[in-house]
Amino acid sequence: MGSSGLRVSSVGLGTMTWGRDTDEHEAAEQLRAFLDAGGTLVDTAATYGDGAAEEVIGSLLAETMDRDEIVLCSKSGVRGGRIDSSRGALLDSLEESLARLGTDHLDLWLVHAPDPGTPLRETVSALRHAVRTGRTRYVGLSNFPAWQIATAAAQLEEDETFLTAAQMEYSLLQRGIEREVVPAAQALGVGILAWSPLGRGVLSGKYRRSVPADSRAASPHLRGFVEPYLTQEARGVVEAVATAAEGLGRSPVEVALAWARDAEGIASAIVGARTPAQLRGSLAAADLELPREIRTVLDEVTAPSWGYPERR
Repeated sequence: MGSSGLRVSSVGLGTMTWGRDTDEHEAAEQLRAFLDAGGTLVDTAATYGDGAAEEVIGSLLAETMDRDEIVLCSKSGVRGGRIDSSRGALLDSLEESLARLGTDHLDLWLVHAPDPGTPLRETVSALRHAVRTGRTRYVGLSNFPAWQIATAAAQLEEDETFLTAAQMEYSLLQRGIEREVVPAAQALGVGILAWSPLGRGVLSGKYRRSVPADSRAASPHLRGFVEPYLTQEARGVVEAVATAAEGLGRSPVEVALAWARDAEGIASAIVGARTPAQLRGSLAAADLELPREIRTVLDEVTAPSWGYPERR
């Protein structure tokens, strides 16, 4: 993770559907398949299933898994659909997460989203306190702009507490972080965790002709999450990925994941799956290194727009 001593697997396991669309049995199967494939990073959040995802992980850790096998990451700062990154709310949420997870510490704790109603220095003070008291080993931010990442890193460094991670959406359908976040993170020694590297599932190709009844886009609570990428522009990217996959004899999931996983500045690409079969499809990308020619074409097809002052 950046310039820190924290080591994570190049692909992380996301748990957003656990305890809601993915039951405990399926979650256990996913976790075992992930660990057997060499994975270590398990990503969750207090808000996933209103705490149900953390409860499932806690149950698995208590019954079948060794806590030392995984790098456990959770996020706080969103409750009941409302962002609250105040010191009190963050620390209360952290205590609740630890209780649900059945552990005395996280390996990595992230603030889930920027809160315009709370001074950044106050949010940073909660991160500092969590490290000092042993509740987490490392801290980071999720979905924050580059200037806030840089400001938080500077504030933490004042007393040798360091910002380790920035978790950001990143895929062939969302490359906005390349403008400022990636350069800032590299300069600061912050590792980037890419969430939704499969473009919220759209890059899998499952929506090329229709919306499957068992997909996220058909789910009442996840439809709005997927719909922004069900556009004509996105369809062009999906077709480019499908063409590349066909030429390589691989699946679109493998191509999209390999592209994000191996991109500059990315420490780990976090994939979520509703079923164990879906997860195994993602893990199959472990041995895939995209040929330079294909990566160049995909880069050109999806290149983000540049302007003042980021233009290079």
